[in-house]
Amino acid sequence: MSGHRVTAPVIEPGTKPKGPASYFPSIETTYGRPIQDWLDIAADELAAGRPHMEVVALLKNDHAMGHGHANAVVAYTKSALT
Repeated sequence: MSGHRVTAPVIEPGTKPKGPASYFPSIETTYGRPIQDWLDIAADELAAGRPHMEVVALLKNDHAMGHGHANAVVAYTKSALT
């Protein structure tokens, strides 16, 4: 077990992920942190009972993440937890 509630997908070079994961390479480049960091934050907040849009707002306000990127992280995390 990885120790993470939600494990980041492995994106093979030359492949284009679909859905929210399609944002992950750009998120890593833009914010300088591995996607696993963002998934861990979202998973912890969702597990604490925060609603989807509250977690999106937290990523935007506390980490200066854009809305689309924040929503992709939370949507992927929420989907993986169900």
